[in-house]
Amino acid sequence: MNQSENTKEAVIVLCRPEESRNVGSVCRAMKNMDIHNLRIVGKKEDYDEEKVSVLSVHAFDLWQNAHFFSSITEACADCTWVCGTTRRRGKNRKDWLLLPEEFAERYSNIPEGKVAIVFGNERTGLTDEELAECNSGIVIPANGRDGSLNLSHAVQILCYTVFRAEKTMSAGYTPVTQERLSKTITTIGDNLQKMGFFSITGRPDMELFWKSVLSRASLSESEAKYIEKTFTKAAGLFKKSQDS
Repeated sequence: MNQSENTKEAVIVLCRPEESRNVGSVCRAMKNMDIHNLRIVGKKEDYDEEKVSVLSVHAFDLWQNAHFFSSITEACADCTWVCGTTRRRGKNRKDWLLLPEEFAERYSNIPEGKVAIVFGNERTGLTDEELAECNSGIVIPANGRDGSLNLSHAVQILCYTVFRAEKTMSAGYTPVTQERLSKTITTIGDNLQKMGFFSITGRPDMELFWKSVLSRASLSESEAKYIEKTFTKAAGLFKKSQDS
C-alpha cells in the first residue's frame, strides 16, 4: 500500500543505537518494506553520516528525515500503541510477549494512527526501565544459545511481517495517542486516590497496569472520555457516601 494512501503508520524507534552502519542498514530494511518513519532516542551528532549513507544505499533520505528524542516516552507520545522488542523474559519484563506474526495481525486490524516498534541498543537491548515505557513486548524466536539478532535483522523481520499482514481497512476511528491516554490514566489515578484506594505506594504500578491494558484496547476519544467520566462519577459518589 502506498504510504500516502494510508492513514495508519508503523514507526521504527531505535533506542541508543551505537553503530552508524547499523542505522544505515535499518533505513534500508525499512524502505524495502515501505516503512518510512524513523525515530532515534539519542543525538544526531553522535553518528557518522558517511557510514550511515554507505549501508542505507537508496534509503538515506530516511536518515535525513529521522527525528531525535531524549526518551522512548517522548519519541512515542503521538503513537497509539508502543511495542518494545526483547529476547529476555524475567520478573521485570513484560508479562506476555507477542510473536512477530501476532503483532502484525493486531497491527493490521488497527484502523488508524501510529504504532511504534521499539528496538534497544545492539549490545544490551532494552533495559527494564525502557521496556516499561512500552505497552507490549515482542519476541523473535531464535536459538537459545545464540539468540541475539543484529539490530537491522530484527528490524527487517518486524517490518516484513507488518508488510505481509497489512491490508486495506474500512474507515473507522482513530485510537487516542499515548499523550492523550496519559490524561485518562491520570484521571483514573486521581479518582482512585480520592477514594483512598492507594497506600503510600502503589499508584505508579497501578497506572502502568492501566496504561498497558488500555493501550492494547486502542481506545477511541469517546471511549477515553467515558472511562474518565466513570471514574470521576465513582469518586463523587464515594465522597457523597462519606459525607452522609
